Amino acid sequence: MKHFTKRTLVSGILAASMLTGVAKAQDLTIASSMPALEFPFFVHMQKSLAAAAEATGGIALIETDGQNSSTKQTGDVEAAIIQGVDGIIISPIDAVAMAPALQQAVEAGIPVVTIDRRVEGVDGIVSHVGADNVIGGEAQANLIIDMFPDGARIVNLQGQPGASPAIDRNQGVHNILDSMSDKYEFVAEQTANFAREQGASVTEAILAGLDSPPDVIVAANDDMALGALQVVLEQGLDIAILGFDALPEALGSVRDGGLTATTEQFPGGQTEKALEVLLAHLQGESVEPLILLNPIMITSENLDQSERIGEVQ
Repeated sequence: MKHFTKRTLVSGILAASMLTGVAKAQDLTIASSMPALEFPFFVHMQKSLAAAAEATGGIALIETDGQNSSTKQTGDVEAAIIQGVDGIIISPIDAVAMAPALQQAVEAGIPVVTIDRRVEGVDGIVSHVGADNVIGGEAQANLIIDMFPDGARIVNLQGQPGASPAIDRNQGVHNILDSMSDKYEFVAEQTANFAREQGASVTEAILAGLDSPPDVIVAANDDMALGALQVVLEQGLDIAILGFDALPEALGSVRDGGLTATTEQFPGGQTEKALEVLLAHLQGESVEPLILLNPIMITSENLDQSERIGEVQ
């Protein structure tokens, strides 16, 4: 398994630009699909991909929004197949539900690269580029151990069921803490579907049902973490809150003492690498079928290591 850090990916655009002649000669048309552009994380990924395509040159990028619907994203993929695009870069909404459409693309001879979220059971995917979300979840768990060496009561806000990052991040947290269940107790675990409003409402309901507040809330993304923070502040509670994604708003909250930490998974680096891999495949080069970046925890002590720190207000 090959791992890339942010530093390794700095050369991504330069490597892709070496293929500019190929791209310009062929006037490549590439379709991209994000699960839902209502989420700032995917907006950043889409902007990063568009910037990489422009820097490379000779690429017409068809940008689509899955609108958090497998039906909508499936329709977008089918439309791309009909248009005869040269490649598809997609973050599948659901690891299983998107399999039939992507299998159709592969069978139509259209190379597919998945980013951030993987798809299950599709033979012929060129490559998956993403964060090692299991390692990201493990990093959250290890920070909990560092912060609470004598043990902690934990609320776990899980992501959208069926989404591979939600599955993997949850697995990572449990990989570390389940072996120490005598010290680290999950007092509540519930999905909030990666949404801020649900993060707030689920947290409020959980806190109302507990005899005493937990020590920490670990969330599978920043939106849920920020929703939980809103409730915790309203109730005047002292609870450590860990997010995932390193959104600019979350980074600002970490800086200002709101969120305790967030997890950086370098989404811009993912999209840049995905384009580089797709172009290399189209040129006939052999590419790695699985490329995973190692996430890192961002606290107030290492904010400068975050990909989007320059966007923090």
